[in-house]
Amino acid sequence: MGLLHKKEETTDYAGERSVEEFMTFIRVYYQAVMAVNLGITNINMLPDMALFKRMLKIPTQNNKPGLAEKSRVKKVLMQDYGLGEYFFKEIDASVKKNCKSQQHIQTYFFQFQGFCQDLFGLLDNLMQWKFRLSMLVNKLMRRQITRVIHDVFTKSEWKEVNDQKRAWSIRKYAETLGYSEQWVTDFVYNILVLAKADNKRDRKKNK
Repeated sequence: MGLLHKKEETTDYAGERSVEEFMTFIRVYYQAVMAVNLGITNINMLPDMALFKRMLKIPTQNNKPGLAEKSRVKKVLMQDYGLGEYFFKEIDASVKKNCKSQQHIQTYFFQFQGFCQDLFGLLDNLMQWKFRLSMLVNKLMRRQITRVIHDVFTKSEWKEVNDQKRAWSIRKYAETLGYSEQWVTDFVYNILVLAKADNKRDRKKNK
């Protein structure tokens, strides 16, 4: 179990990090930014942030839900997942640009979900055999991911029409959401490293 499943406040859960927990933290950060920007006081509208707040017993800062939660989850993601300051600045700018009111929240998350589906669908197709090779070495995985994401952002001609369509769709999403090539690379790298850990745990359980 990870941080959100422990009663005591701790970030010492390196052996149990998972894709699910990482994505929960990412959603907490998004929701905290939205709470701060839009002045949302009903935190039940933001379920991941509400759970994070309750589990860690985070007091509301300056009577503004989201402020303390944003700071706390950012610290976790920086310390335990190696994400840089720029990563959060891009999320802040993205939410500010695309979420002008509470009515925009659902649309924003639909766009982000579509972006992720196209992105990982294309990566699964492009990196099938390479991913098997890179399962053993994270540095090799990062190099391959960096190169493939660069292709997604810059390559003009693809062998497969479907790959080309997906790449163009990803670029459009990235432009709309305001995410750079570096942001996407770091996001994907964390997901695939954690997927590797998830698969390793699953294999041990099934033995």
